[in-house]
Amino acid sequence: MGVKGLQSFMERCCPEACVTVNLREMARQHVAKSPTIVVDGMACLRHWYKCRDWVCGGQWGEYMDVLKSWVEAFTSAGIRLVFFFDGLVTEHKRREWVKRRHRVNREISKIFRHMKAHGEQPGRELFCLPSGLATFTGFALRSLGQEVFCSVQEADYEIASYAYQNCSMGILSQDTDFIVYDSAPYLSVAKLQIDSLTTVLYDRQRLCCSIGLAVAQLPLLACLLGNDVVSQEQMQHIRNKALSTYRCLSFTLGFAPIKNTGLIPACLNLSASQREILKSGISSYLLPRQEGVQHGDKSALSTVPCATLPYCVIHCGFPQACREKHVAVDGFMVYCVLWEGVVECSNTLEDEDDVELLPQALVYRPCRQLIYGLLLLNGHHAVREWFVYPGNPLQEPDIVHSVPVNLPCDKPSLDLLWLGSGPDVASLRLKSFLSIFDCLDFLELHGTIEDSLFAALCLVTYIALQVLSSFFVSLIVFSKY
Repeated sequence: MGVKGLQSFMERCCPEACVTVNLREMARQHVAKSPTIVVDGMACLRHWYKCRDWVCGGQWGEYMDVLKSWVEAFTSAGIRLVFFFDGLVTEHKRREWVKRRHRVNREISKIFRHMKAHGEQPGRELFCLPSGLATFTGFALRSLGQEVFCSVQEADYEIASYAYQNCSMGILSQDTDFIVYDSAPYLSVAKLQIDSLTTVLYDRQRLCCSIGLAVAQLPLLACLLGNDVVSQEQMQHIRNKALSTYRCLSFTLGFAPIKNTGLIPACLNLSASQREILKSGISSYLLPRQEGVQHGDKSALSTVPCATLPYCVIHCGFPQACREKHVAVDGFMVYCVLWEGVVECSNTLEDEDDVELLPQALVYRPCRQLIYGLLLLNGHHAVREWFVYPGNPLQEPDIVHSVPVNLPCDKPSLDLLWLGSGPDVASLRLKSFLSIFDCLDFLELHGTIEDSLFAALCLVTYIALQVLSSFFVSLIVFSKY
């Protein structure tokens, strides 16, 4: 989300810092032989999904056509695209994530009230992305031959870091954090005209000239104004003091650029705790090899101490393969469970007033427990789940315990399931899959129908069994009264 109000401030008060650019011309003038734009996939989803129907799950074929033509517009101009999607939510942003989930829940409630009142899908003003679109978009872009990455930490940081280290032509997003990062130019996806390949470039250098700051001071400005790391409330007293001082001195002092006196000027008179909060916020904007950086490449696997890794990862032979699959948008849930012990699921279109309909998070929980049973050794580990569903206040994660998978053979090791080969391993993978969905009876059907239909059959059967099970449990409880 970035710094609230920063982009609109630039448009109103620093129009010279908002430059309309032609991406074809930028590509021709770029020093690199293969000009690259790093794309913030999460910020582009609303731009991409222009399909008329959305409330019943989305129009996949139409959406694929949009993605294909969008990618072709850039490749025809000689521009290489690299896409990034969120892989996990960092804990220091959990509070902000929860606030946004509650806000989206309120919007979803408006959607269902509209449909109940009018019997039709609401207009674009209440538009909500189809559930799971971010996950499946990554797969779709890969099928179109694009480079797609899933983050292992804060996605904005990885995007800015990649663009900085690879001298990229720009970052296409709708997040003012990319004005603050001293990285490639920030290009607006909201202002993008795909037919002409024109958009608005928000120039951090011109912004700094207008307000009298150095580029290196933008992280401090972002933290004082409030962002995902440092809340507006935490720095409210400093802003109040600054406004009071400005009112007293603005008529007697001329404008002069503020000197760069370090990341956190002493004149702010901060307490030790406030200084630590600011230091944490500022450091989140500092990229590898930039001045003041001491954390290095936070995405490097070697920076994770062995003591912090679950028992299964230390003793299995595939930690690097697991990470590589996650980064390549292949099995991201596995990485989150093994490395962090945390998984999350954002908002889905569910009616919180329909108490008879089981939320999807609870429908699939038994399935996830069996997956955890495969991933975590000894069957006694628990995973923290931040899943959005009606009735969940998200004050703390749900603690979900793993359940051992009931297989006709010994429990397979992860390195065998992921890295093994041969017909025996393929058979073991299939049996593990069917056991998780409680569909071992379908084993003989495999190969007689298309894989896509076979997977759909297992999924629908699982859902039906879970809903029926929930119904009978409710019936038994009701009969006792």
